[in-house]
Amino acid sequence: MSERHITITDNKSGKSVDLEVKTGTHGPPTVDVSGLYKDLGYFTFDPGFMSTASCHSQITFIDGDEGILLYRGYPIEQLAEKSNYLEICYLMTYGALPSPNQLENYSSMIVHHTMLHESLKTFFNGFHYDAHPMAIMVGVVGSLSAFYHDSTNIQDPVCREISAHRLIAKMPTIAAACYKHSLGEPFQYPRNNLSYCGNLLHMMFSVPTEEYVPDPIAEKALNLLFILHADHEQNASTSTVRLAGSSGANPFACISAGIASLWGPAHGGANEAVLDMLHEIGDVASIPKYIAKAKDKNDPFRLMGFGHRVYKNFDPRATIIRKTCHEVLEKLGDQSNPLFEMALQLEEIALQDPYFQERKLYPNVDFYSGIIYKALGIPTNMFTVMFAIARTSGWVAHWMEMISDPRQRISRPRQLYDGAATRDYVSIDQR
Repeated sequence: MSERHITITDNKSGKSVDLEVKTGTHGPPTVDVSGLYKDLGYFTFDPGFMSTASCHSQITFIDGDEGILLYRGYPIEQLAEKSNYLEICYLMTYGALPSPNQLENYSSMIVHHTMLHESLKTFFNGFHYDAHPMAIMVGVVGSLSAFYHDSTNIQDPVCREISAHRLIAKMPTIAAACYKHSLGEPFQYPRNNLSYCGNLLHMMFSVPTEEYVPDPIAEKALNLLFILHADHEQNASTSTVRLAGSSGANPFACISAGIASLWGPAHGGANEAVLDMLHEIGDVASIPKYIAKAKDKNDPFRLMGFGHRVYKNFDPRATIIRKTCHEVLEKLGDQSNPLFEMALQLEEIALQDPYFQERKLYPNVDFYSGIIYKALGIPTNMFTVMFAIARTSGWVAHWMEMISDPRQRISRPRQLYDGAATRDYVSIDQR
């Protein structure tokens, strides 16, 4: 941390306050405004927290201008090429890459937590068959504290670790059960001899009457998607997990809150919105019309899956996943499917059109992930559920970091009140 300070003076009262300027490993200098209200009686106003650092963190770093994403200091490009999702989960939780023995023990621990309490099966029956899977996820994950309350003592590091293992292990099982419930098919038990992603595919697509072997291409694609979606700094859902956790809520409730936040179309629902957009366009011949609509600032139509709120350059995850997307489409996708044809045409336009180049509106990870999920046979309403599985490792890591941080206090954002001034109550017969 640096010794720099910024002095703020109130012209009316003449009072001043020195605000410390803190410098982290990466990123812009950060002004500590925690003393501003105490010393001067002022709040800061920052809608959407676009300029506010709400916490210290050592988990993920993003440089949106340069297109950089680091997990615990490791570039996402290296991890995507060389790692697997469970190794990323270990890295997120413990802060370092595991040794071979550590990874073997950790993987074994996750595998042996994949089953759900049998009573949870009846809980699924309370949901209508066509309920959105994310609605079921929010409810079921939140209910886990009623089934596994032996690990909800957040002051005990061992309980925190067990909860982390349970959440990462059981999320695919819950997700697959949500899918099976919508089909009216029996839930499939997890299999300990399969990989994390292979087991998810098995629980989603196998039936008791037939043998099922996960397709290695699908398994590889899911592993990559999960790595790329594991964490993304202080986004809406991660901040929600931290906000809920700051009150001392149990970890299952906190992750459930994160899932609810992720459900929004501006966040985890973006890849689902990409497919909705492609359906709206309808045909390759209509692409020029919709491109013109996207360029018209007076037209409400927007190309979903292009550009990013944080990345002002190419989304590094999109660069990585683009190759896999084309590989999946070539080997698993229906080449006659007009959705895939439209997606590839839109991608080509975005990469060559000066309008998109000047505004850096390149395809992002949501654009490619939605196309891949579709090619793997995963229904559109399950896209955000897949995102939730991947992001659980990041949520858990942030929750554990927050709980163990001695500087952590209950989150209590302030507001700029601009409502009515003081008013006297008028009885109903005089209004």
